[in-house]
Amino acid sequence: MTALERYQSWIEAPWLDEESRAELKALTDEKEIEDRFYREMEFGTAGMRGVLAAGLNRMNVYTVRRATKGLADYIISCGEEAVKRGVAIAYDSRRNSALFAKETACVLCAAGVKVYLYESLRPVPQLSFALRYLHCISGVVITASHNPAQYNGYKVYWEDGGQIPPDHVKEIVACIDKVRDFGAIPSMDYDEAVKDGILTIIGKEVDDEYIKRVEGLSVRPDLLKKLGDEFKVVYTPLHGTGNIPVRRVLKELGLKNVYVVPEQELPDPNFSTVRSPNPEDHAAFTLAIELAEKVGADIVLGTDPDCDRIGVLVNNDGEYTVLTGNQTACLILNYLLTQKKEMGTLPENGAVVKTIVSTDLAKTICDAFGVTIIDVLTGFKFIAEQMEMMEETGKYTFLFGFEESYGCLTGTFVRDKDAVIGSMLAVEVAAWYRSRGMTLYDGIQELYKTYGYSYELTTSFEMPGKDGMEKMAKTMSAMRASTPWVLGDKKVSAVRDYQTSVRTTAEGETSEIKIVKSNVLFFEIEDGSWAVVRPSGTEPKIKVYFSAQAESMDAAKAKVAKLQDAFMQIMKPYME
Repeated sequence: MTALERYQSWIEAPWLDEESRAELKALTDEKEIEDRFYREMEFGTAGMRGVLAAGLNRMNVYTVRRATKGLADYIISCGEEAVKRGVAIAYDSRRNSALFAKETACVLCAAGVKVYLYESLRPVPQLSFALRYLHCISGVVITASHNPAQYNGYKVYWEDGGQIPPDHVKEIVACIDKVRDFGAIPSMDYDEAVKDGILTIIGKEVDDEYIKRVEGLSVRPDLLKKLGDEFKVVYTPLHGTGNIPVRRVLKELGLKNVYVVPEQELPDPNFSTVRSPNPEDHAAFTLAIELAEKVGADIVLGTDPDCDRIGVLVNNDGEYTVLTGNQTACLILNYLLTQKKEMGTLPENGAVVKTIVSTDLAKTICDAFGVTIIDVLTGFKFIAEQMEMMEETGKYTFLFGFEESYGCLTGTFVRDKDAVIGSMLAVEVAAWYRSRGMTLYDGIQELYKTYGYSYELTTSFEMPGKDGMEKMAKTMSAMRASTPWVLGDKKVSAVRDYQTSVRTTAEGETSEIKIVKSNVLFFEIEDGSWAVVRPSGTEPKIKVYFSAQAESMDAAKAKVAKLQDAFMQIMKPYME
């Protein structure tokens, strides 16, 4: 069927609600119609994410029900025990999140799958914890993370607490593909499901256990208690799920001066005070900085709507400087390793896991402590996979994991990035430096002086709609067909193509990349710098990453600027 034929079939469908029918009938833009119906909503590496609207390629109750029916059928195929173990469900503050969570629960219950549904909005990491705590086979969280307000998403987790692995994704997609009639998807009445006991509402008990374990990760709780009366924190949940758990942890650990940005404290599906509810966007901290200047905050924290990413600002002589995700992670990493070594609790087989596009500074830090560092593809589920393998084999003890996009984790009871844990540790690190007569800004400068200067930069090109998808595919194909071996005045020493699993040197020598396949190109530069290009897995854009090391920060930034300019000149023809 063509996009127009699918569009017409939806309008005429007896199962479509009248509000959605009217929305579709009102469409006059042919490109908009094509974009909504040229393909089915894609169930990707962790689930679905897209714009909220009526249509086959949009987030709505119909695409959510269809995905859930596929998930239910796959769980049933895993056996009776999987069905009994059931699925945990959480949701964030976005538009229709509560509705989609309820629809997900009712479709699963109709299929006979046990469901545990949070009573109200919760962070993503609490979903990861809950499904492990309750021994569920799977989990679903309704969220679009840090995307703009018009988006929502459907993320699926598996029994280890991490996002669903590729082999399970293939099986679920096969089950979803068999669901052709949106009007024939069974759904159980919500109240009946609760009454029958197949749907259990969860809340305080699971919350309390999660908070207890988070607080148990505090390395030096004495620091927070000692400075609790004078240390000042400004926090913004950016209208999301972090408000209650982040504040609770900081309060229970002894901090008495936590100031929450009042305009961004409560859930708001429109995220009306920000351009984007993303800690990576410095503009999201405008109100937080105003409050920090007013109260003289030592540190500013911000978490995204599903509270898995954390942004940190530090006080530098009254000016609040935004740390990158790499900087925040390295400060926490150095603190954890330093404290564990001093206390004699640093394991001999300790390991840290980071993504390939995250800073090499972490490796230098780990080398100094004799800790193994492991690189994985972009996406925290690959870090979770390493954690699971470490537990199974005993070869390594997991210490810390992070990705440059403002996500990190320590502890093993959660298997996704956790901004509740990250917030606690960021404050603890700042308190540690304060106890040494230093600010967190002084701390990052100390890191650079000790381990060397490293600078990273990420840029992106938005490519929405069908045309954008095609352009992204053409761009990646063109980069492979005409591989650049010189970038500015620097030679490319090797190119890693993670899609073909082959590393090729400038001399033509090849070797196998022993890692899962992905549409990523990694350019190794002769001076140790690098550039990476890949389509985003969560947004309609191509992302390009740059990194360089030098004898000073200015020199490292200059290297990245040259590298970026050269790379953009090469990419420009493909983007037009």
